Amino acid sequence: MKIQHYIGASFISTCLAVSAASAADSEFLVSTEWLENNLESEDLVVFEVSVNPGVYERGHIPGAVNVSWHTDLVDTVNRDIVSQENFQSLLRDAGVSEGDTIVLYGDTNNWFSAWGAWVFDIYDVANVKLLDGGRNKWEAEGRTLTPIAPTPGAGDITIASANSELRAFLSDVVAAAKDEADVDVVDIRSADEYAGKIFAPPGVQELAVRAGHVPGAVNVPWGNAVAEDGTFKSVEELRQVYADVGIDGDKPIITYCRIGERSSHTWFALSKLLGYDVSNYDGSWTEYGNAVGVPVANLSGTVWGGQ
Repeated sequence: MKIQHYIGASFISTCLAVSAASAADSEFLVSTEWLENNLESEDLVVFEVSVNPGVYERGHIPGAVNVSWHTDLVDTVNRDIVSQENFQSLLRDAGVSEGDTIVLYGDTNNWFSAWGAWVFDIYDVANVKLLDGGRNKWEAEGRTLTPIAPTPGAGDITIASANSELRAFLSDVVAAAKDEADVDVVDIRSADEYAGKIFAPPGVQELAVRAGHVPGAVNVPWGNAVAEDGTFKSVEELRQVYADVGIDGDKPIITYCRIGERSSHTWFALSKLLGYDVSNYDGSWTEYGNAVGVPVANLSGTVWGGQ
């Protein structure tokens, strides 16, 4: 890993040996074993995308650069993703150069690191991988964490302009809801959110005036895509999970949740692991459920206030 000052890297020599066959689960995933054994690679840059305060500072994977979803991956003035200019600056400051391998991981079930992977894809950055199982798996296995932040040298990567095909907007989702577009829509929220029984998961601040789901959307909660340890299910298992609700990749797919982070996780499974044509609706239910004049399916019959 390209770091000018890093204390404690000698722990790598004591890592357990891992065979080449177990190095990476796919072109877009790496295992905890693989990452631990490749942390000193000169062409590797690791990003932690965690959202809980103090998580990175308490201890992170050695050499990992801290990226804030709230400020680094979004536009802080407009409700939008980070601009091309700011994203390129972020990557260069983190030491990313052309040809580097990038690994993302984070807390909260890897949701926000999956959002990061989606943004990297929008800007056509190559060699981007997700740490399978994220921070939870790394910690559960007792692997090394350090509170020492890296000081990377400057990178020289140049990124492309945003690819809007990977992003769904309100108009795209409304067209799907009105059967004006031949797309599949996957709501990855909980069954209670989908049915309109609750407006949002307990304790969250982002709410919508209306409860329910986009008409025609099928419900496959994000957790159906992972095993007990948080790693993705096999490609065969994933294909069956979505085929069971009629999602087989024969038409474009839109994923959504509440603010777009959980749906990024499902976007990753459908797009990267299954190879389907998928766009993520980052406006998600906080936009759709607050929009005027859009159709809503509400199986529970709730109105504002949960009545």
